[in-house]
Amino acid sequence: MFKANEGTIDRALRVIVGLALLGAYFFMENASAWLLIGVVPLATGLLGWCPLYRVLGISTCPMKN
Repeated sequence: MFKANEGTIDRALRVIVGLALLGAYFFMENASAWLLIGVVPLATGLLGWCPLYRVLGISTCPMKN
């Protein structure tokens, strides 16, 4: 469906950051709703495709020979 534009390290970092933000939201008392933004890096990391990368013409995927 979408052509992957994220490399392995990029994807792993996005998943870690997304989980950390969501974990902070659910486990911290009086957490800000802004921490729910963690859904974005988590989703893009799991899918391997970032719409902003697409618009800007960026790709962190290794080139295929």
